[in-house]
Amino acid sequence: MRLTIACPDALRDDANNLAMVLGFGPADAETYVALNWQDADGNLYAVASLPVSDTFATAAQVALQRPAWDTDSAISMAAANRAQAALVFSLEAVEVAPDKLTACAGDDALATLAAMGLTQVEAQE
Repeated sequence: MRLTIACPDALRDDANNLAMVLGFGPADAETYVALNWQDADGNLYAVASLPVSDTFATAAQVALQRPAWDTDSAISMAAANRAQAALVFSLEAVEVAPDKLTACAGDDALATLAAMGLTQVEAQE
């Protein structure tokens, strides 16, 4: 399954910590960087789209555990938990919200982003 995730500007740090918990290592701290999508109200979003396993959605919604690789506590578990609390997961595209980390399933990432109410804009950091 392909998952497309829209992260509002205000949640980028928290969402990057969650990405490290669910991902493979410190490089996942750069998952949500460029703000190159916006909603109808002009709120900016960073986006990630990736193939995930069938168990990914479950892993993203259960109690988070610090990964074994994070021996120096690079991850803020408090931030990761805040991002998880803001997570909206749907098997269909749903409208984004500036206070939610919105993850939608869909094989065509661009079509999913459009259905989520996002349009592409010039990247902002």
